[in-house]
Amino acid sequence: MRIYTRTGDGGETSLFDGSRVHKDDARIEAYGTIDELNAVVGVLLDHATLAPQQEEFRKIQDHLFRIGGMFADPNGPREGQPMVDASDVEGLEHWIDGMEKDLPPLRHFVLPGGSPAVSACHVARTVCRRAERRAVALDRLVVQSADAMRYLNRLSDAFFTLGRWAAHSEGTVEEKWPRDTNPSS
Repeated sequence: MRIYTRTGDGGETSLFDGSRVHKDDARIEAYGTIDELNAVVGVLLDHATLAPQQEEFRKIQDHLFRIGGMFADPNGPREGQPMVDASDVEGLEHWIDGMEKDLPPLRHFVLPGGSPAVSACHVARTVCRRAERRAVALDRLVVQSADAMRYLNRLSDAFFTLGRWAAHSEGTVEEKWPRDTNPSS
């Protein structure tokens, strides 16, 4: 089977049910950004510092495929289609809590960066926030799963916490945002 079909050359693509939409359709933006986020999670898997979190990353990738599949189907979830539910959101909260217990309290804004692993976590966080915004735009047009929306919101918090956890694990100092300074002066 060829990977290319040439059917999208005119700026349209097919949804799960076979219907055609423009490639900038809200539904395509939503599941396309979920796909982008899933690729960024793959990058996280490649960082040795983050190796203890690989099981969580695989769960996240599975959940992102579920959410992307839901967004790709204009007819809504099908019978037996795997979904993200409240227990998955609770699982993210448990993961966040587990990482936070090893971290000093957060009393300042943190600048992204410090090491490749920490930077990758912040990229994941910001792509996740974009995915959430695209999901909200789709939800305003066609109501989506409340659990999926909550999952994306919590996931960006998890990536922020993961960045702090990675810095702590590596012994990298988190750089505080010096809000009282003006770099141009």
